[in-house]
Amino acid sequence: MTSTTSSSGAPTTGTTKDPITLLSTILRLTEERIIPLTRAGVSSGSKLFGAAILSRSSLRPLTVSTNNERESPLLHGEINCIQQYFTLPLASSPEEQEKEEGYRIPTKDTIFFATHEPCSLCLSGITWAGFNEFYYLFTYEDSRDLFAIPYDIEILEQVFRVKAPGDSEDSLRDRPLYNRRNKFFTGRSLVELLEEAEGTLSEEETQKWKMEIERVKGLYNGLSETYQEGKKGGVESASVWK
Repeated sequence: MTSTTSSSGAPTTGTTKDPITLLSTILRLTEERIIPLTRAGVSSGSKLFGAAILSRSSLRPLTVSTNNERESPLLHGEINCIQQYFTLPLASSPEEQEKEEGYRIPTKDTIFFATHEPCSLCLSGITWAGFNEFYYLFTYEDSRDLFAIPYDIEILEQVFRVKAPGDSEDSLRDRPLYNRRNKFFTGRSLVELLEEAEGTLSEEETQKWKMEIERVKGLYNGLSETYQEGKKGGVESASVWK
């Protein structure tokens, strides 16, 4: 996928990698790289949020990371990933740009992936770092309902959602928590990425990829149990909101 900017300033997406190639790459990266890191993280008291930065042209992983709230409440999976990415030297040749990891390329030439829809802190980090296209596996509602972590929604509602003149409680509640398509970035779930490809897939293929998304989601069940058990047991963490 590539992103350009329209006359209105909003990122627009053009296809250089078909949606299924991108989807399969992200799901494989989640299972093979992010989940093992996250398993170690939740065992030591961190939340189960991970992230990765991929080359837009090759879809090679450039940085893979997970939450490290044991060290700092600001080191969410996305922020930790961005911090690690910017410690890398900037690639100075095409050969260095083709390396999977060890070098950094301009953020406009990358795709950002977050296992869970980015919170307000991470949305800001993604924006300020210049990533203009990101995807996520779990929605805010998933984080709240599946993992008992409601703070992504609550902070956006309580801090950023301002009642406008004429707003009722219902209209305020129904307003989107943030603009997923705006001047700075386009954010979409993996389910939405699959929907983009549905016109080119058979019903059997569509169902296969829906099941694959759910299978990878299911790998987080055990990680959530470990995190919740640690939280109940008082595992040390720098995070205030657990």
